[in-house]
Amino acid sequence: MTGPPVPEVTGDLGDGTYRNPVLAADWSDPDVVRVGGDFYLTASSFGRAPGLPLLHSRDLVNWTLVGHALARLEPEEAFTVPRHDRGVWAPSLRHHDGRFWIFWGDPDHGIFQVNSPAIEGPWTRPHLVKEGLGLIDACPLWDEETGEAYLVHGWARSRAGFNNRLTGHRMSPDGDKVLDEGRTLVDADLLPGWFTLEGPKTYRHDGRFWILAPAGGVATGWQGAFRADSFFGPYEERIVLSQGDTDVNGPHQGGWVRTGAGEDWFLHFQQTGAHGRLVHLQPMRWDADGWPVMGDDGSPVRVHRKPDLPVGPAARPAVDDGFPGGAFGPQWQWTANPGADWTRPHEGRGLRLTCVRTDRADDLRSVPHVLTQRLPAGARTAEVRLRLASDTPGARAGLVVLGDAYAWIGLERAPDGRPLLAHRFAPGNADRERDAARAVPLPTGTDTVLLRVEVTADARCRFSYDAGGGPVRLGPEFAATPWRWVGALFGLFAAAPEGEGHAGTGVFTDFRSAAPDTAAAR
Repeated sequence: MTGPPVPEVTGDLGDGTYRNPVLAADWSDPDVVRVGGDFYLTASSFGRAPGLPLLHSRDLVNWTLVGHALARLEPEEAFTVPRHDRGVWAPSLRHHDGRFWIFWGDPDHGIFQVNSPAIEGPWTRPHLVKEGLGLIDACPLWDEETGEAYLVHGWARSRAGFNNRLTGHRMSPDGDKVLDEGRTLVDADLLPGWFTLEGPKTYRHDGRFWILAPAGGVATGWQGAFRADSFFGPYEERIVLSQGDTDVNGPHQGGWVRTGAGEDWFLHFQQTGAHGRLVHLQPMRWDADGWPVMGDDGSPVRVHRKPDLPVGPAARPAVDDGFPGGAFGPQWQWTANPGADWTRPHEGRGLRLTCVRTDRADDLRSVPHVLTQRLPAGARTAEVRLRLASDTPGARAGLVVLGDAYAWIGLERAPDGRPLLAHRFAPGNADRERDAARAVPLPTGTDTVLLRVEVTADARCRFSYDAGGGPVRLGPEFAATPWRWVGALFGLFAAAPEGEGHAGTGVFTDFRSAAPDTAAAR
C-alpha cells in the first residue's frame, strides 16, 4: 500500500482531523451500530476462536477491543483443526428490542446468529437460522414501521455454484428462522459491468429499503447502493464509492451509521496484502435525488475532519500483553477451537503454553494450538521473552509470523537435551517447514531468550534473538504473506512430538509490538 504513513496509535491526528485507516490492522468486513452515544463494531473472524470481535468507540476514530461474542465456533467438530478461510464470514451487527444481534454466514453450514442484552454479554450460543451451502454475508432488518423482519444474504460460488446475487427472506421477528424459500432481490448478472456482488447491509431510510453492497472484488471493486419501495424490489442501483484517482484500492464492504447529531458516516475496508483489510472512515451525505454520496464526491478521503462527537483520548485495540496470572488479552485468538489444557494458569507473570503433542509440529498452519493476533500495518518490531520449560527431545516454542507461508524463531530441545535457538520457515507451496538458519546452542547458564522480529512497512521480516549478549540476527529476510481472506498474523506456540506424558511448557513474558522508534525508546 502506498500513501501517507500509518499512525502508530490511531488515525486521530489530534487537531480535529483524522487520517485513514482508522483501524490499521486486519478487521475484515466491518459492520457498525450506534446505541446512544456509543459505537460498536464487529468484523469477520473466519476460523479463529474466540470469534466475532467487539470494538467500542465514542468518536468513530479511536477504537478499543472489548471482547468477543463467540467463545467457540460451531459445529464444534468442524473446527478442531485450523480452517483459516472458513467459519465466520462478514457479520452484521444490529441493536433491536433492547438486544444486540450478530448474524453471519458460514459457507459450509448456513446462517447463524447470536444475541445479548449487553455488548459484554452474556451472548447466546450460535443458532442456525438457515441451513445450506454457500450462504454468506447475512444481514437482518427489523422494519420498525410495520413490525416485519427480513434477512438478506449473498452466495459463495465455491459452494453454491453461483454468486453475484442477493437473496431476501421474510424472517420471524425473534430472529429464529426464515419464513419462506427466499427471492432474488438483486441479480447482478443482469447489471452491465457488475460482478462479484456480495456483503449486503440492509437499512430503512427516507421511506425506502436500502441495501449497501460491494462488487467488483476486494482489491479492485467499488461500493454500491440499491434502493426500492418494497423489500422484495424492484431495486435500482448506483455506485457510491470507488477508488478514482486515489491510492485506496477497492473501497469495499462496510456499514453505515448515523450519529446522534444526524451526521452520516461509512466504515469500510481496504485490501492491503499481508497486512490484511484495513478499516477506513468516510463522510457520507445524501444528494438531491436521495442517493448516498460517500467520501469526497464518491472517492475515498485520506484526511478529513473528525465526526462532531465528544473528544476523547487517542486509542487503538490492544497489542501488548504482560500475561498477568497466565491469562492473555482479547487481542489473541487460537487458530481453531482451543483445548482446555493448552494454557496453564498460575499466580505469577507469563503465559505458559503447553507443549501440545502432535505429529504436525513441522507445519504450524495445520495445528490448532497457535495463539495469534493481527499483524498491524506499518513498520514495527515485535518481541517476547521465552523460556522452554521442557526436557522432552523435540519440544519447541517460539514467535511466528503466520500466513500461507510462515517463519518462526524460538527454542527447541535437542535429542541430547541441549536447548537450541532455532529459526525455521515454510513456503506457501510446501507442506512442512525447513531450516532458515543453522540451530545455535543457548549459552550455558541461560534459560531465557528475547525473541524479536522487525517488520518493514511492506511486511518483510527480520528475525533476531538476545540471549544476554546483545541482539543477534538469525537467518535471511522473510516476506510475510496473507492467507486467502486473512492477513498475516503474529503467533506464539509450543509443541512436542507425539508420545506419552506431559511434555512441558513454553513460558512467554511481555509481548510487545511497536513502531521502530517507539521500540528503540524502550
